[in-house]
Parts: sequence; structure tokens; C-alpha cells
Amino acid sequence: MNKVMYTGAEILLKSLIEEGVEEVFGYPGGVVLPLYDALYVQNDIKHYLVRHEQAAVHAAEGFARVSGKAGVAIVTSGPGACNTITGLANAYYDGTPMVLITGQVNSKLIGGDAFQEADIVGITRSCCKHNYLVKDVKDLARVVKEAFFIATTGKKGPVVIDIPVDVFNAKCTFNYPKNVELVGYNPNYKGHPLQIHKALEALFDAKRPVIISGGGVVASNASKELIELATKLHIPVVHTLMGTGTYPDSLETSLGMMGMHGNYCANLAVSNADVIFAIGTRFSDRITGSLKKFARDAQVIHVDIDPCSISKNVKAGIPIVGDIKNVLTTMLHQLSKSNHKINLELKNKWFNDIAEWKTKVAIPQKTSGKLSALTVLNSIQKFIEPDEPVVATEVGQHQMWTAQNFKFNKPRKLVTSGGLGTMGFGFPAAMGAAVANKNKYVINIAGDGSIQMNIQELMTCVDYGFKVINCIINNGYLGMVRQWQEKIYNAHYSQTKISSPDFVKLAESYGALGIRVTQEDEIIPALKRAVEFEGPVLIDFVCENFEMVYPWVLAGDSIDNVLLSREDG
Repeated sequence: MNKVMYTGAEILLKSLIEEGVEEVFGYPGGVVLPLYDALYVQNDIKHYLVRHEQAAVHAAEGFARVSGKAGVAIVTSGPGACNTITGLANAYYDGTPMVLITGQVNSKLIGGDAFQEADIVGITRSCCKHNYLVKDVKDLARVVKEAFFIATTGKKGPVVIDIPVDVFNAKCTFNYPKNVELVGYNPNYKGHPLQIHKALEALFDAKRPVIISGGGVVASNASKELIELATKLHIPVVHTLMGTGTYPDSLETSLGMMGMHGNYCANLAVSNADVIFAIGTRFSDRITGSLKKFARDAQVIHVDIDPCSISKNVKAGIPIVGDIKNVLTTMLHQLSKSNHKINLELKNKWFNDIAEWKTKVAIPQKTSGKLSALTVLNSIQKFIEPDEPVVATEVGQHQMWTAQNFKFNKPRKLVTSGGLGTMGFGFPAAMGAAVANKNKYVINIAGDGSIQMNIQELMTCVDYGFKVINCIINNGYLGMVRQWQEKIYNAHYSQTKISSPDFVKLAESYGALGIRVTQEDEIIPALKRAVEFEGPVLIDFVCENFEMVYPWVLAGDSIDNVLLSREDG
């Protein structure tokens, strides 16, 4: 009996189907044409044609952030593959599972400076979790299996599979592996029970405990366990930017976001804590400020599935390596058997201090008669609150205002660039979120600078009917950079004043809806019109030029030195 032979392109698609992949984002080119030909004759995988390879990777990440599944992107060799680097680095820093499939020139031509050849394995080595160059079609199914396993286990992240065109065309039988065994790669999921016990004891004895919830809580789907533990131990919770939504903002014990643009009370609570329970955070400089001055009197309990993240920046007194959901579940189990009693008198004193810090908030300051960005964003937040849509952001002032002022009570509702701070991320990420969030609108909060980074994706949205509502905070500047120039560089606004097209006409030229808003009473009618429109929307909110983001901790300063207005510091 003759065994059925398949091309490498067909084997790749069959492997993706085995992994449950139903949607991919991509852009074709010469060496991936065998794959696109195979896509043409199948009906199991939906391909979304973007207008730039960077957007394909951002869209795959947006899809992964909302769905919890690995996103998939496909691009061609050379410039196509090189255009994905920013998206890869973004996913790598933020721990997002993704598989990027890149085409490569014929195996015999590799190293010979062939047309559209690039050493994508070498180029991506520092910005992905792992990468492969497939040299034999017989290895392809195994490589795909391993790639998805690596991307979705341990600290999640992007994996690159580089496939030469001759491997796409070569034939062999298809046998998809059932299991994966990788020497040296064995993520620890359980967490040491004695370390967990020590952590629980420290939290019992703490007078001023604080929980820091990071992006790892989202990745582990551990929000429910976090809420239960914080409630039972009567501990306030702060979150990082990537941990937004892991602990409901509506709860009294939620202190909101900490860090450079975090809440005053969140920063003061962390700075004055005697025990910090850090869960799934890598303690980046944006949340610690000066490491020498960070939480000087606190014992640090640090839980992370990535052992390299523990004590990398902040020394952990009680390190726990393990999956966060598993660790918190074990902790709750130990708590249920414990005879310890919570000292509510001590805890109430701690919460009284926190209540005092909560009274200190940023002071909004208008500098002109134009719309305030804060007024716009607060109006958007109230309008969308009943629907609880996914909110994506670009990077800049609008990103921080969104994180500060929107109320997120569930994880996977904010899609933003944390570690890399990528302008141009939000719009294509919102497209991926729209695919994952079928038939629901997605809001993208953008700046007039960042929206122009990947504005071409408006055509993608029109083609596929993605209901992405872009709310552009148009202040005529690269706002966050201008803010730093005002405070630190004596208002030398070097190359930060930016011109923009007529966004309404631009939207209409693509076949989308464009709306301009200049008055406060126009905000809600514009939002209603956008939600009712069947397709993508650009709303151009013409705002003040010189509005500032406060609270603000200057780079390298202690996070308890919080500026609340222009007059501070």
C-alpha cells in the first residue's frame, strides 16, 4: 500500500490544524508562494492579509493576548522577515505566545547572498524564545510541534520557524508527534511547598503587606486565585501595566497601577511595605524607579515561572519558581488548613495610611480652550463601560492616561505594549483582538503620531470588516517625548511637533468612517455613531497641545517621589 506523500507546505498547514490554529496573519512573497498555494485550496485556516509585515506580528500578538492561544504570522524571506523584528521583540518582552513562520531562500543558496536572503535565525536570536531553520522536510512536523510547545509553556513567548523554499516543495509522509521531549527545557510548574509555606508565614506576620500583580497572572489565568488570596489575607493589591485587570479596579483593596505613571497611593504603599508579594512581574525600571531606593524595608516574595526573572533586578528573600495559578492554589490550600488569625487591628492601621495616600491625586491643568485629553478619555471610559470591550493602545501619553483612568475588572481587556514601548502596536494589535473577540467592537486609543506608524492597516480593517474604533488624541505633538522635553530639557521641543493628515478624509479614502470632535458635547454622539457603524472608524479628537501626564516619577528617581502637577519637582 502506497503511503500518501505531502509537500512541506501541506505538512505545515496540517501541523497548524493539529495545533488548533484557525486564523493566521500574513503577507506573501516569492519563497512562500508554495505555502500560499496550499492555503488557496484548503478551508480550515483563515488567512488575513495585512499591509505590512510588522502589522502581521502585532495582529498575531493582539489575537494571542485576548484569546490566550498562540498567535501565528506568515511572511516571506529577506525584507519581509526583517520587517517582523519589532513585533517579535515586543512579544518577547511581554511574554506573548506566538509562532512566526518565515520563508527562506533555497537551502543550496543560503550564505551566498541570494536575492531576498537574510539570516533570520541570527537576526532574531536575541528577540525570540527559540528559532529553527528547517533543512529537511521530514523534520517539519516535529519542529512545528516543538515550536508551539515552547511558545505556550514556561514563560511564554515568540518562536520563529524559518523554512527554505525547497523544503516547502519537498515531499514526505505526514506524522504529527503526540508528545514533545526537549533536553534541558523542563519548566517547573508546581512551586516548592516549603517556599510557599514560608511565603504564607511572612504574609501572616506582615504589618504592611502589598501584593504586586504582573503580566504573569494574566498568562497563567490566575486572576480568580489572586482575588481569593488577597481577600482572605486582607492585603491591598497594586498592579503593573501588564497586570492590568488581574485584580478588579472596582474593589476597595485595589490601589491601581504602580510605577513611573502609577497612582500615588500605589507607589507609597509599595515604598512603605514590610512584605511585598510580587507575582509574575520582572521588576522593570518603569515600576521600580531607583533600585537602590526601591522598597528598602520590605521582605520580597517573588513568584515567577521564569527562574531568570527572580532576583534579576530586585533581590527576593523568598523566591518561588512555578506556575502562578498552581502556586496560588497551593497557597490557598495551605491557608485553608492553617490556624493563623489575621491581625485586623494592624491591617486596619495599614489601610488607614493607604486611605490617606488615596486622597493625593494628580491635578488636571488646562492650558488652552481646546478639549482636554482627560475629558475625552473619561468620556470614552464611561461610554464603553457597560460593554466592557477590549481596549488597545498605542504608546505615549494616551497609553498612560488610559491605564490610569479606565476601569478594568477583568484580565485580557487591555492590549498594550509594555516592555518595548512600541509606537504603532495598538492598531494592528486591535485587529488581532477583533479576530479573537468575534463580532464585538474593539477600541484603540492612539496618538496622532503613533497612529501614523501603521495607518495602512485601515485597508485591512475595511477588507475584513474589523470593527476597530480608533480614538486619536490629536495634540499636535509626540506628546510623551514633548512632556520630557518640557520638564527636563527646558522646553526645547526638538522635532516633536508633528503634522498630521486630515484624518476624516483619510478614513473616507480607505472606505472607513471618519469623525472629527472639537467640543465636549460632540464626544458621546461621535462614539454612538462609531459603535453603530459597520466597520472601522477613525475619530479625530482635537485636544490641547501641552497637557501633561501626572502622576509622574522622573526616570531614576525613587517611586515615592511622585509629581502630581507641573509645580512639583
